Amino acid sequence: MTPAAVTSERTSRVRAVLRLAQPSAGRFLPGLLWGVLSAGAAVSLLAVSGWLIVSASIVDSLVPLSIAVVGVRFFAVSRAVTRYLERLSGHDAALRQLSVTRADMVRRLIPLSPAGLGGTDRGRVLSALVDDVENLQNLPLRVVQPLAIGAVVAVGAVVFVAVVSPPAAFALAACILIAGAAAVGLGWVFGSRAEAEVSARRAELSASLVDYFATLDVLLAFGAEEQARARVRAADAAVRRSITRAAFSQSITVGIVSVMAGVASVWALAASAPDHARGAIDGPWLAVVVLVPMIVFEVFGAVPVAASSWRSVRASAQRVAGVVPDRMPEELRADDGIEVRDVSTPGIRLRGVRAAWPGGVKALRGVDLDLRPGERLLVTGASGAGKSTLAAVLVGFLRAAGEYSLGGRDASALSGPALRRIVGLCEQSPQLFDEDIRQNLLFAKDDASDEELLAVLARVGLDAWVRERGGLDARVGDRGVLVSGGQAQRIALARALLRGFPVLVLDEPTAGVDAEASEVLLRDLLEAAGEQSVLLISHVAPPDGTVDRVVRLEDGRVRQGAQPYSETGGSITMP
Repeated sequence: MTPAAVTSERTSRVRAVLRLAQPSAGRFLPGLLWGVLSAGAAVSLLAVSGWLIVSASIVDSLVPLSIAVVGVRFFAVSRAVTRYLERLSGHDAALRQLSVTRADMVRRLIPLSPAGLGGTDRGRVLSALVDDVENLQNLPLRVVQPLAIGAVVAVGAVVFVAVVSPPAAFALAACILIAGAAAVGLGWVFGSRAEAEVSARRAELSASLVDYFATLDVLLAFGAEEQARARVRAADAAVRRSITRAAFSQSITVGIVSVMAGVASVWALAASAPDHARGAIDGPWLAVVVLVPMIVFEVFGAVPVAASSWRSVRASAQRVAGVVPDRMPEELRADDGIEVRDVSTPGIRLRGVRAAWPGGVKALRGVDLDLRPGERLLVTGASGAGKSTLAAVLVGFLRAAGEYSLGGRDASALSGPALRRIVGLCEQSPQLFDEDIRQNLLFAKDDASDEELLAVLARVGLDAWVRERGGLDARVGDRGVLVSGGQAQRIALARALLRGFPVLVLDEPTAGVDAEASEVLLRDLLEAAGEQSVLLISHVAPPDGTVDRVVRLEDGRVRQGAQPYSETGGSITMP
């Protein structure tokens, strides 16, 4: 692609992120309507109040002013009510859309994990998922809505003042245009770079913090902790500098708007004074002409802030769009496809399967393999033979060339989530969250009772251990730091059993487990699987009688074992 085409594609992706962040018209318009009414009530309140005060100083009786008194009360109450409704409706729409935006980003990242994110900075992804996506809510709240409200109120106020005094209306319109152009222009000159840098600097700070805490034990062991801490301090200082420069720029624009508000009132007074001298405008209406610009500029003061927020939001959208690669690597499998309606334990059939990791050579070079329903199959081989690649193909992380069928159905026709509801994977290093044991199990089945959780823990041999730890409330620590490697594998298997995968892939479950405990762990894991089909990937030979067949991978091919068979077992019913 040419540089221009690349730039055009990136711009379109940024626009797509911004469109996604903006709530639909049905959700956004109520907040906008209430905002216009609230701003209109504020302008009307000051105008009526000014007219009433001046009129009361002229007339002897307040009876003729009763309508204005009622108007003051009405606009005061309606301003507060509509302001509350504006906040309620606007934030509800923005926060609902924020959840949609974050869910969409996670959905787009899933096909890239784990195969397509190996070279991605975790701190950068974390910042995009949290800080940048959250900053996108400012698009409707601090950009679109304030600009729309400011424009409507400014036009309405100019028209209203023009009815009273056209010269004063011209002065107000001129000051609004000058203030808007000066504030936006100077804000761009002084603050555009700093505002665009804030989120990027926060991403760098997140990356340095993630690296620091994730590798703290290694840093301490090798005496490099002080250098890592210095990197965190430098990243924090960079964030503070960017925020300070952005705040300085915003203060300049706000100051300009405040100055122009005073200029507008003075100019309006000077422009309408001759009409007042001729008797064309009486005293109360002259007060209205002078006071309205003040409140209009209070509403219009959100415009420079909106311009600043727009630059920040656009920078966040660029980073969100940049987290996901422009094109998904060809080696990865997309998540689209057919959803499964009913699943029973299927057989797996691979014929001539070829696969590779992104940017690498072929790891599987024509694998023929069968896994019968309910069978225990051991896949062994040297490091680099393609065992983990085979696991990634089976769960749909990598694209498979050749034939891959489940129960006689083409696995490539299934959606990624549907495939992973059938074939579950327990990885070498199970992902455990810094929560208690209960929460680490519940995300597999969120409606499971404590009795179910304890029962599945008993199946994997952790019932006594859980009781010793104080029950399901015991925490496992960040990434399972408070449990051993074998216990982590057992918790991962318990999670998989709770989920009920018909086919289970165990990828090196004894990694990080000492030799004496490996045999016991493998026996317990295979026995706990029950009626599920199990494909065990392991360097360690399991106990005799625990597996039905053994195949060996060498250089991406099956060298011995697995014999072809005719599927007569479970099936998948498609919609």
